[in-house]
Amino acid sequence: MYIFAIIRYPASFLQFQTFFDLFNLNAPLIIMTLGLCIVMIGGGIDISIGSVCGLITMACAVYLQSESGSIAGAILISLGIGIAFGILHGYLIAYLEIQPFIITLSGLFLAQGLLTTLHKDPINVTMPAFVRLRDFDIVITWLGTRNRLGVFIPCEIKPGTILVVILLVILASLMKWSRFGRNVYAVGGNSHSAMMLGINVKRTIFITYVISGLTAGIAGFVYIMTTGAGNVGNAAGAEMKAIASAIIGGTLLNGGVGNLLGAPIGTLTLLIINELIRAAGVQSNFQAMVSGLLLYFFIVLQSIIMALRDRKKIGLTLPPWLRLPDKKQSQDQT
Repeated sequence: MYIFAIIRYPASFLQFQTFFDLFNLNAPLIIMTLGLCIVMIGGGIDISIGSVCGLITMACAVYLQSESGSIAGAILISLGIGIAFGILHGYLIAYLEIQPFIITLSGLFLAQGLLTTLHKDPINVTMPAFVRLRDFDIVITWLGTRNRLGVFIPCEIKPGTILVVILLVILASLMKWSRFGRNVYAVGGNSHSAMMLGINVKRTIFITYVISGLTAGIAGFVYIMTTGAGNVGNAAGAEMKAIASAIIGGTLLNGGVGNLLGAPIGTLTLLIINELIRAAGVQSNFQAMVSGLLLYFFIVLQSIIMALRDRKKIGLTLPPWLRLPDKKQSQDQT
């Protein structure tokens, strides 16, 4: 799709900085998707991550604008809030065996309520040390483009992009080669069979939600490091985008199947489609429509692939009034 975008709109997509900006501006979403993928592979769901991320941005903004604010303290606040929500959700879901959707929906409302209670108006962080961190870029001097005046402009990478790569390597390695990763796949595939194999199912599910909370906390700090402000609308709807990205990246809603390397691919797929629609000058409401249709397509594709893998017959289910009577039913009616 990106190659098609380069061919169709070379003025916008042929620049190297445009590709890097997909990561620079959307690093929080990719980070949240990584944590969500682990939860979904384990057979769960977490729809609170967007609101938790927004709460963290506002909490950090309020703290950084205070007299005692510091970057280290903001990082601790981000990780603390994220892990606290992860522990709460993990305990209620794993040990009290309450439905994940209901618990994380409650967490979504709780985070939104705390966000508006903490501060309702936007806060621009003007702390000098934070401003320097927000404006810090990693410059690639040998890669870039020339503007219309012939001046060479090197590419810039935000620290959030580097953090995405680091987390991707760590979490993908954790899921691929560690005992915990194998346990998550086993629990997501069949929790009863995993229990028969001696796997601590409750502890495994609990840890997946703690990791999801941790990644939401990291994403919250990266978010405010990208925007430089706390706002009640920060990360609004990010949980739905993360779920769509995880599904497009190959993670099954039923659990047991998925690859964390697909998380950034799924996210970039949605982002590139949105950028193509924007470059074509189409109304912005079509972005959500195309994303929804694309999600339909990938869900059906997953069902077909799983049916082929399990060597099941693929058939089209019709309502009763459209079904043709089979031979046995015709004989009985006769």
